Amino acid sequence: MKISQDIRREHGGDLKQDEIEAGMAEKSAEFAAAGNRVYLPLAD
Repeated sequence: MKISQDIRREHGGDLKQDEIEAGMAEKSAEFAAAGNRVYLPLAD
């Protein structure tokens, strides 16, 4: 539990809800641009 708290404090624990939602929306757009697929085909 202390490790999780330390990580949150050092790497984003001070983010506001709107900043978190904006980051999630950005990642959602990246996922959609990649074809909405969890498993991408292997490149030869």
